[in-house]
Amino acid sequence: MSDSEDTRKKVNTITNLPIQNELRQIPTNLEAERALLGAILTNNRAYEHIEEIVNASDFAEPLNKEIFSHTKSLIDKGKIADLNTIRLFLENNERFKELGGIEYLLKITEDSVSIINAAHYGKVISDLSKRRELIIFGTDLVNDSFLPKPDRDALQIIEMAEQQLYDLTTDGKLETGPKNFENLINETMEYIEKAYQKDSSIIGLKTGLKDFDKKISGLHNSDLIILAGRPSMGKTALATNIAYNITNTHEKQKIDNPASKGKVLFFSLEMSSEQLVTRLLSESSNISSQKIRSGEISKVEFSKIVKSSEKISNLSMFIDDSPALTISSIRTRARRIKRKEGLDLIIIDYLQLIESQNKNGNDNRVKEVSDITRGLKALAKELNIPVIALSQLSRKVEDREEKRPQLADLRESGAIEQDADLVVFLYREEYYLERSEPTEGTEKHAMWLNKMDKIHNVAEAIIAKNRHGPVSKVKLHFNPSSTKFSDFIDNNNF
Repeated sequence: MSDSEDTRKKVNTITNLPIQNELRQIPTNLEAERALLGAILTNNRAYEHIEEIVNASDFAEPLNKEIFSHTKSLIDKGKIADLNTIRLFLENNERFKELGGIEYLLKITEDSVSIINAAHYGKVISDLSKRRELIIFGTDLVNDSFLPKPDRDALQIIEMAEQQLYDLTTDGKLETGPKNFENLINETMEYIEKAYQKDSSIIGLKTGLKDFDKKISGLHNSDLIILAGRPSMGKTALATNIAYNITNTHEKQKIDNPASKGKVLFFSLEMSSEQLVTRLLSESSNISSQKIRSGEISKVEFSKIVKSSEKISNLSMFIDDSPALTISSIRTRARRIKRKEGLDLIIIDYLQLIESQNKNGNDNRVKEVSDITRGLKALAKELNIPVIALSQLSRKVEDREEKRPQLADLRESGAIEQDADLVVFLYREEYYLERSEPTEGTEKHAMWLNKMDKIHNVAEAIIAKNRHGPVSKVKLHFNPSSTKFSDFIDNNNF
């Protein structure tokens, strides 16, 4: 049977299901709803056991939904919710009259459960509510799949479906709305206290580069970090180094603390996953990545690479090398990893390769990049983790005598600078100087050699924007053969 015939058979199976003798009932439990409402009206303290579990929208019976809504409103205001106070809100409700009025409320209190069982009943009601939403979700998914629309392809339907499922799993907690200032103060003070009690001066997630971490206080949750530079400056190398350092450091910690964090999701829109893994092996083994790729390695080196592969095989790192991803696709995949595995950092290589969500003839690339950076910042806030996005710089850098990047060099959009919490430029003077070698034997050549010695394997991380501190720069050591960044030994005269 061909693939098309097999598909057609499955569709026919769905569309020609035999009619059942009895219609399936929508999942509800009105007795549980009444019992829970009765428990709360009898003793308002029962509400404390279910306020994080049940919402008004979880009740299937409209009248029960309204009773719960008024009950919640009264209790939240510090008032008593009982038969007498609730009845005042329902006197003009036709459904209330239809079901018996005050007799309905009396029946509810008679059938109430104890405070101890309130949470169980709340979970039953919440579960049934999710099942009803899943039925609606499934019906809409089938309908959308049967009725093609010019502005929505199959991939977009899948992404929208994953988005809806994610919202169901998080109970809508992402849409928190305005927060009470007193609660915000308490949350902030908890953060400050943790920072004060830390043994290290680094508050955020450590990159493994000590001098760099000191300048930025680590990678902060909900921050968008832009790592930019011209080609061959080492952007991808630094990103993979950070990913390795974070996951490797925490792998060691897991021996003593299995719950230790350090999970990284790496979106590689330019390089393949095999190329990235080769770089990680090169960094771990200190063997040139070029030698590893070409196979020009000795037996001893091969043995060293095998040991390194065993060492890094359990790193909590996920690599997605799908090309031309949209912000929606990145968000969906990141949410999935966060939900299933936990997630502490997202790295995207690189920003300009992300596809625009709403590309059309009227949009220019500046607006597209602006939409992308806003989407990345929103993702960082939603998942409450740092997001590092690599970015190219404008070619106008090459036209200047001073090659060090500036914020104005960020390619295609000022929104990159606006949305970013941290902007770091990578600069290697050696890259430019080695391409301007004077004639050998001249005085200029001697001066050139002297300067090359001073800047050999030296890179600068220029912190051009920092919402958490001052702008500054850090000297790093860069080994081009293993594409490895590390701390610079002498940073006193920088």
